[in-house]
Amino acid sequence: MAIVVRIDVELARRKMSVGEFAERIGLTPANVAVLKNGRAKAVRFSTLEAMCRVLDCQPGDLLEWVDDERAEPEGVGREARA
Repeated sequence: MAIVVRIDVELARRKMSVGEFAERIGLTPANVAVLKNGRAKAVRFSTLEAMCRVLDCQPGDLLEWVDDERAEPEGVGREARA
């Protein structure tokens, strides 16, 4: 996956539990876990806005794009897998 979710980092910085965060943004803790663990296929802008408002951060603090090819160890690129 090329998008890395960093919600757990921001929650830890603020010493905020998933339950409290979920309540404050209007999601269930289970849905926050789906987002936090990178299993979500999409995020509504209204949800992203709520997360940023509650955590007082920017979207880039929560989501980061990582080039899959650069993230793999040397020698494990497409050629090695083919």
